[in-house]
Amino acid sequence: MSQSRHVPVMLQRCLDLLAPALQRPGAVVVDCTLGLGGHSEALLQQFPEARLVALDRDKEALRLSGERLAPYGERATLVHAVYDELPDVLERLGIARVQGVLFDLGVSSMQLDEADRGFAYAQDAPLDMRMDQTTGVSAAEVLNTYPAGELVRILRAYGEEKQAKRIVAAIVREREKEPFSNSARLVELIRDALPQAAKRTGGNPAKRTFQALRIEVNGELSVLERAIPAAVAALAVGGRIAVLSYHSLEDRLVKQVFAAGAANTAPPGLPVVPEQYQPRLKLLTRGAELPTEEEVAENRRAAPARLRGAERIRESIE
Repeated sequence: MSQSRHVPVMLQRCLDLLAPALQRPGAVVVDCTLGLGGHSEALLQQFPEARLVALDRDKEALRLSGERLAPYGERATLVHAVYDELPDVLERLGIARVQGVLFDLGVSSMQLDEADRGFAYAQDAPLDMRMDQTTGVSAAEVLNTYPAGELVRILRAYGEEKQAKRIVAAIVREREKEPFSNSARLVELIRDALPQAAKRTGGNPAKRTFQALRIEVNGELSVLERAIPAAVAALAVGGRIAVLSYHSLEDRLVKQVFAAGAANTAPPGLPVVPEQYQPRLKLLTRGAELPTEEEVAENRRAAPARLRGAERIRESIE
């Protein structure tokens, strides 16, 4: 698997957003989603004075990106952690505040390409989907053991799957005959369960179910709910955060955190707004920025990406 195939999404735009905060000597930038290290390598190259802290929950990703970033020596610190553990990681490293934070919430391309991890619906593989294979329940366990009502909730909430009830009824019927273990059987079952009209729209009919399982198995949204506010809190004044998300649930969550930070929270009618009510963040993107047509043509995984950025403009006064 050549690493050159993995073009980091909206790379230059992310670097441009973070640049004003990372030019100064001693700046610390955190790549919360290291993956294969494409964004991290670009950060180290473009900002020679900056130090990088990079997190990933996937040990294989850490090993591969460790080889890639080895030439940067002491400037790169790689940590096995989930990104909501950012405050603990910084505390252990003795770093009080950082100048930049980057999240690329797409599942690492490597994980999608590795057949034996069961992320992809395009090829048969064991239904695992755990980003950190040392812990937690697999997708097969979710399918085989969760009550029907809970599976319907997951497919609706995380997959935005309108046919959740139909799919789950088929899953429950089939798992009684034989537990699920591989992705091909699930893909086939979804194809058979969906009405004709639903199959004609929006790519592989299994896509939404696989997304929902992946989010559930890795606790992605609850982790993100903790991680984005923690990252904002870790920024020094003048520090910047850039977040790439890939579906509406993630993007909505990022939007809410940024909007809350950029809001004036004073009670109405005050002639002068006291410091503690003034916005802590300034939004750097108008809404979410989308990849260019050229980029999508070059890298189809960029198509659903949404980029938001914000700058820390004052300390919180509790």
